[in-house]
Amino acid sequence: MDARIAQFTLVVKNQAEALEYYTKKVGFEKKTDFTPPGSYRWVTVGPKGQDLELALWQVGSPDPNSWSKNWKPGSGPPIVLRVDDCRKTFAEMKSRGVQFKQAQPEEYAWGISATFSDPDGNLFSINQLPSKTSWS
Repeated sequence: MDARIAQFTLVVKNQAEALEYYTKKVGFEKKTDFTPPGSYRWVTVGPKGQDLELALWQVGSPDPNSWSKNWKPGSGPPIVLRVDDCRKTFAEMKSRGVQFKQAQPEEYAWGISATFSDPDGNLFSINQLPSKTSWS
C-alpha cells in the first residue's frame, strides 16, 4: 500500500478556544474551517509547510453515525512533534504560554524531549533526535 497519514482527530471541549491555542501558542496554522449547511463545524490545524492536519473535533458535535459518542478530550498517548532544536522550541512555545510538564527539556539516550498538554489534556512531546554522529 502506498499511503501516508494526512490527518488525525483531537477531541476538544471548545473548537474556538482550541483553534486559538494551536494557532497563537503552539504556532500551527489553520488549514480548514467550514460549516456545511445543517452540519457541524470542521476545523483543522497543522504545522506550517506540512500536509499533516489535526482535526479539532468538539465533544458533543452531532455525529450521524454516532462514532464519536465515547470520544473524550485528553485520553490518548502523546503526539510527537519532531524538532531540530528542542531547547529553542521549548523556549519559544513557553514564551507564548504553553505549559510544559517539566521545567526544562530532558535528555535521554535517544534524544531530547519535553511534554506539554493542551487545555483539554491532549498530550504532545517535542522531540529532538541526537545528531547522527552521536548514534555511532
